[in-house]
Amino acid sequence: MTGLLSRLLRGPSAANQIAAQLFNRLVTQARQPVFFRDLGVPDSVDGRFDMLALHVFLVFQRLKGQGPRGADLAQALYDTAIQDMEASLRQLGAGDAGVGKRIRVMTEALQGRFVAYETALAGNQMDVEGAVRRNLYGTVEPNLEAVRVVARYLRQAKELADRQPVDRVLRGYFEFPPPPLFPSDTTTQNY
Repeated sequence: MTGLLSRLLRGPSAANQIAAQLFNRLVTQARQPVFFRDLGVPDSVDGRFDMLALHVFLVFQRLKGQGPRGADLAQALYDTAIQDMEASLRQLGAGDAGVGKRIRVMTEALQGRFVAYETALAGNQMDVEGAVRRNLYGTVEPNLEAVRVVARYLRQAKELADRQPVDRVLRGYFEFPPPPLFPSDTTTQNY
């Protein structure tokens, strides 16, 4: 009991504080209007979840294999993301009985997105486009060029993540590339 009380009095751990900083950064990037307005990612609960999953994936990939501090921060970031999802569900009116089940479904979906993106990025550009199509645009018929633009963004973001010094990430600093531009003169050709 004393250990719990002292942890409560100390406040959030350093890992939790850094995770909150990283989470705020990736949410800001994931909610850039260009993804929804110009690139056609559905501006819905599902679309926002999928954009969040893509950006959480990038941070997780950088922390992967980075020792105990990396593992602790990844867990704290995961916990922060889950807490945010739970709070969002409650704001949407989900009751206590339904929240646990929905969170379980969402965590499974999150893990599935991570596997899909990691597998696709190990392959060629068509693999990345396929993963983006299935995960970001699963509920709509996207523009082919929009899928390509987001797939290039994902690869560029992963390459940038891989180059970032891990000590900076462990201190809560993570860079994303600028949001992608969608050429306005593109003909509407669906995927």
